[in-house]
Amino acid sequence: MFDTSTEFGSRVARRLEEEQVIWFTTVRADLTPQPTPVWFLWDGETFLIFSRPQAQKLRNIERNPKVALNLDSDGLGGNIVVLWGEASIDVNGPSANEIAAYGQKYQAGFARIGVSREDFTKSYSVAIRVTPTHLRGH
Repeated sequence: MFDTSTEFGSRVARRLEEEQVIWFTTVRADLTPQPTPVWFLWDGETFLIFSRPQAQKLRNIERNPKVALNLDSDGLGGNIVVLWGEASIDVNGPSANEIAAYGQKYQAGFARIGVSREDFTKSYSVAIRVTPTHLRGH
């Protein structure tokens, strides 16, 4: 997806591994963008995001799989990372409990929001896969 031998590509790879939250934007039926902060796991090719079954973003994806993802800037307009891609609901996807890397990444997050990994998995039971198609930033 991006060249990690460049300064920008290396920074993007590091941020996708370390960042806890990414903004996930889907589009509602009335064409209103709907940005939502989500937890995610990047495997080098796709993003894995878990959702509650009743979430609006799932209906949005079913209607229009085109999405955007972006990381927060450095607060001064720098360190911008924006990705476009195609999302799909992974009906046979893994649960958050089945992905060791997800549990490790969000262990402190589970504690911070006062939920066990098992309870999170029950509530956020729908897996979404996003395949990025374009990257921009600086």
